[in-house]
Amino acid sequence: MNTTKTPATKAVSDAQLIARAQRGDEESFAALFEAHKRRVYSLCLRMTGNTAEAEDLTQEAFLQLYRKISTFRGESAFSTWLHRLAVNVVLMHLRKKGLQQISLDEVDSSQDEPVKRDYGGDDRRLTGSVDRIGLQSAIADLPPGYRTVFVLHDVEGYEHNEIAEIMNCSVGNSKSQLHKARMKLRERLHHYRDAKPAGDSIPAGEPVEEA
Repeated sequence: MNTTKTPATKAVSDAQLIARAQRGDEESFAALFEAHKRRVYSLCLRMTGNTAEAEDLTQEAFLQLYRKISTFRGESAFSTWLHRLAVNVVLMHLRKKGLQQISLDEVDSSQDEPVKRDYGGDDRRLTGSVDRIGLQSAIADLPPGYRTVFVLHDVEGYEHNEIAEIMNCSVGNSKSQLHKARMKLRERLHHYRDAKPAGDSIPAGEPVEEA
């Protein structure tokens, strides 16, 4: 007998867990935590670049979920709703740290001509030209607004309409933020490469930490 769950079956199961958790069933909430904690942690880690902060913020995100799960109405996917909550937790943390904030509604007047590129395509000039340590360092140096959209789109794989829902902004703003994030990354990565001594390489045996 084949007991493998189909996507439809899993969706029903998730809906049941959510409904039970909303009624105060702690086992169902624990099951939701186990199902979603890894991706929420990965999101927090990519946004902060700090494992200890990511662990704390993951816990805070699920504490917020525990308090607010009764407000989930199913108008969007639960994972999107949860990630919006997690993003807000991380951004609030970054604001408290006093990091520079850039509004998602900011108008970039420095560009007089439209950007001639496919926002949804792979940026091979960026992803294929530098080592991973340089890229991770450059991502960590991005302003939080840019970093969030870059992580959601290029790392987590969200579409712009989903990012707009998570970030409570327009699709156009999401695309603009991603473009500006990539431009800043290229600037930082060019500087990183120029600053590396000739022949410098990443020592063997020092793996890059991943979520």
